[in-house]
Order: sequence, then C-alpha cells, then structure tokens
Amino acid sequence: MRRAPHENVATVLVDPGVLHELEVHLMSLDLWVWPIATSPVYPDGPRAAFQIRRRMLVARRGAWDDAATWTPVWIAFGETWQQGAEPLPWAAHATLWRTLERYTGRVRYRLGLGGIPRLEIPRERTA
Repeated sequence: MRRAPHENVATVLVDPGVLHELEVHLMSLDLWVWPIATSPVYPDGPRAAFQIRRRMLVARRGAWDDAATWTPVWIAFGETWQQGAEPLPWAAHATLWRTLERYTGRVRYRLGLGGIPRLEIPRERTA
C-alpha cells in the first residue's frame, strides 16, 4: 500500500518576537513557514496548534517550559528542493537545521521531519 501524497515538514515552536524575521529568512531559502493555527490542514487550527504545542512541551519534561506561549509552525520545502517523487535531498535538511541553529533560544524543535497532507502553496503565474 502506497502512502498518500504528503508534505514533509519540520514542526517548530517559534518565539513570536522572532517569527516574522525567521519567516522572511526562510523564504529567501525557499522554505515556507505555516502557523499551524491558520493552516488549511485542520478544520480547527487553533485547537490543533494548542495540542501540538502541548505535546511538544510535555515531551521535554519541563526543559521547554519557556516556550509555553510560542507559536507552533510547520516549515515546508519549496519547489527548488523538490526532485519529483524522490525524497528530499540531504542538503535541504542541512539548510533547514543550520538556519534554525541561528535562532537558538528563540526556536524549539527536534531533528526530523513529519508528514502532513499537501499544503496549497500559492504559485506565481507567468505570462
């Protein structure tokens, strides 16, 4: 049985004070930030965001308690990282983790990607 088409994403808690800066930085690398509360994947995004944030905090047994009010986001990979049906190249992973390391203390994540239903990413049209 084949897995349904999905989007590879990193789940990250982001300090709201740095969210915009991080989003712009990632966009320049063709990495896309999707706040879970407003993503089209869940019918009740705010509830899903609360549950995902809570799950991440509880898993760290107090080590991430400073992130209790941070914004849970997914970071997806843009078209330049995609190679058809092939898995994401390791360079994509390395670029994401290296970029997140620059925001140490302002983001919380665990290494590894998850899969969510495909996100509808607006595309520019050419004439």
